Amino acid sequence: MRPTAARPRTTARPTAFVALCAAAPLLLTACGGGSGGDPDTLKVSFKQSTDNSVKVMDTYLADIKRQFEKANPGKKVELVPIKAPDAEYYTKLQQMLRSPRTAPDLVYEDTFLINSDITSGYLKPLDPYLAGWKDWDRFADTAKAAAQGEDGKTYGVPDGTDTRGLWFSRDVFAKAGLPADWRPRTWEDVLDAARAIKKKVPGVIPLNVYTGKPVGEAATMQTFEMLLYGTGDGSSDPLYDKDSKKWVTAGQGFRDALSFVETVYKEKLGPDVADALDPNVGTRVRGEWLPEGKLGIALDGSWLPQDWLEGSGHEWPEWSKELGLAAMPTQNGQAPGKVSMSGGWTWAIPAKAANPDLAFEFVKTMQTKANAQKWYVANSGIAVREDVAADPAYTAAQPGIRFFTELVEHTHYRPAYPAYPKVSTAIQEAMEAVTTGDASVEEAARGYDEALRDAAGGQVTSK
Repeated sequence: MRPTAARPRTTARPTAFVALCAAAPLLLTACGGGSGGDPDTLKVSFKQSTDNSVKVMDTYLADIKRQFEKANPGKKVELVPIKAPDAEYYTKLQQMLRSPRTAPDLVYEDTFLINSDITSGYLKPLDPYLAGWKDWDRFADTAKAAAQGEDGKTYGVPDGTDTRGLWFSRDVFAKAGLPADWRPRTWEDVLDAARAIKKKVPGVIPLNVYTGKPVGEAATMQTFEMLLYGTGDGSSDPLYDKDSKKWVTAGQGFRDALSFVETVYKEKLGPDVADALDPNVGTRVRGEWLPEGKLGIALDGSWLPQDWLEGSGHEWPEWSKELGLAAMPTQNGQAPGKVSMSGGWTWAIPAKAANPDLAFEFVKTMQTKANAQKWYVANSGIAVREDVAADPAYTAAQPGIRFFTELVEHTHYRPAYPAYPKVSTAIQEAMEAVTTGDASVEEAARGYDEALRDAAGGQVTSK
């Protein structure tokens, strides 16, 4: 469940909002109003998986609701799920946040979008609440920073983070003559493994890397930025220059990352292009291709095992024996040798929420050590509470947790400034162009620069 870039912000006309409500039955409850002025009812909106069998968040929140209502007699929690792909979720959520009639009391916000919503005035600063909450000191500073606005105030409580790496099928690797303890040192090592699979294991997709606009932020973050942040020496951000506060145009690293994507699809090392550009390709990776041995290598996230747990509908108890894990290497093996990207989600209180105090009490219930640990394990997430991260019960709870937690040392975070959603879309467009063959790497890079200047209001620089 990873984010997709939001659409450019516009001031919605009333007729557009009515049309959205009419066209989205899943949002009818929200379109009908927020808490309706009822001080005893808390409305909580969250992203519900489009895969009917995956109910991790639903199950977790139902348990928190029971705990909260028991501890607060007379108070009721109404869960308002928004079942939609990531991009649609962001759009619907932003529509809801614009009016006190439709704003919930608590919302699930992706860290990549939070600064855009802060700038739009949709979210309430939480500093007065956090100052009196002793558990806030338990949260890692990097996680706290992901929920801060440019004004230095905090607008969300993180509920975990994630890292990314290479998942590979041990069976496919054995058939291709590749090592069971595969540890690629360079991008070329990854491509060579995919080429060996294509040659020796017909009928199997050698390598999946997400690409194009239909999968949104999964393409930007899980593929492109995993490549881009491994091209330099790690001393500066290749997308955003913090000193000048300007976005960086496409340099050699940007072109090299596009070339990797182009190679995967030009050499037919990835899925068919039509499948790669299917918005639901991530569901196929987790629910079909990996479990059924149809995919050799997947550049993907730490959260995949949540789809394979008991009760998920895609139960796969053997996954830890059948899949191997390897860190994504830097381009040429340069230090530190590994690269990862981290994101995560937060719980935020809308500026127009009817019951903000009650909402924060609900957050505190969710974020007790016991409940936080329960969520990290169920969601296959990486702990942002340091007391949980140090708990042996957490690190031993599920295969792979230790591997992905150790990648935090080599991880990077997106420059989640207000222009980022538009920048992300521009990256996706460049990726899609080289995936389909509609543009060369040079043409796609030039197109990105043009889109970047528009997205960043001209605030760009070159390196």
